[in-house]
Amino acid sequence: MGMDVKEELRFLAALVHRGHVAAAAAEGLAKGLQGGADLDELLLAAGHDAEWIERMRRTKAGEIPELPGFLILERLGVGGTATVWKALDKKTRRTFALKVLRPEMAANPKELKAFIEEARLLERLEIPGLVRGFGVARAGKTIFARLEWIDGLTLLERLDAKGPFAESDALAIILSVARTLAALEGEGIVHRDLKPGNIMFGHDDGRVVLIDLGFAASTGTAGKAGAGTGTVAYLSPEEARGGAAADSRSDIYSLGASLFQLVVGRLPFDSTDDREILRMQVMESLSSPELKGRGFTPHLYYFIEKMMAKEAGHRYQSWSALIEDIAAQIEGREDLDFTKRRGGRRR
Repeated sequence: MGMDVKEELRFLAALVHRGHVAAAAAEGLAKGLQGGADLDELLLAAGHDAEWIERMRRTKAGEIPELPGFLILERLGVGGTATVWKALDKKTRRTFALKVLRPEMAANPKELKAFIEEARLLERLEIPGLVRGFGVARAGKTIFARLEWIDGLTLLERLDAKGPFAESDALAIILSVARTLAALEGEGIVHRDLKPGNIMFGHDDGRVVLIDLGFAASTGTAGKAGAGTGTVAYLSPEEARGGAAADSRSDIYSLGASLFQLVVGRLPFDSTDDREILRMQVMESLSSPELKGRGFTPHLYYFIEKMMAKEAGHRYQSWSALIEDIAAQIEGREDLDFTKRRGGRRR
């Protein structure tokens, strides 16, 4: 089979995958293609017009969005509900990140409502350390949000590329994120999905930016009984049990799990089975031999253990307390009370 035929079969498979051609019809098209026929002619014979075929070719079977006024430059990331593209505004020549809602999600009223609410929330908030939003729009059947473009990598991408962060760098990042979250809390908002994949790190300026508010909720909003909210590997024990109200102490736990991952290079609790991870978060103590064997300071161990305490009452009780302690460590002040490590009632 020639390479051209293989490429055409891949294009046909993409058309099926994205719902443009029915699987049953694709079987006949594939047979014709393998018999030497031209795929475009086969698609025309099947009832598709030339303009549609040209658009499918141009957009890689509809993968690349076509949005009036924007030149799509590259794909930045793919999530469960949306794909993010780097795009140039043709009029202003300004670069944006366009978050495009997946078609199947746009057809789901609940997902559509959540997407629009997140976009409007980002548009309303002007917090240093939080990605700026510039509204949500519709182009035909495509729903997209226009966001600030940040030249950098997520912390997860940076971890994958270069390995764990130095302790000082990781603490500076966590301090920056904590300050952003404190500002969010001042607006009555709890994040509920903190993780390295939702935090950007600028290439040139080292700017730390929180980029996703998809699970954010008003403080005190009740969670769904029997189910956690957010990404399983970073859920606090109370979130893992399900039904927990939105609380900054759960965010503090998730940020502690992120700090652990930044300096150690692995998740604190990990398994191929999400149910096992949830069990470990609720039942098992944090095992961290790496923290004691790699030359880390006792301050780092203290921060992680206190942020990730099983009981919410034993964690830091406020962002201000956490920020004060980490800032003191970065400034070189040795004033933490390690005798209160497990009780966590100093503040």
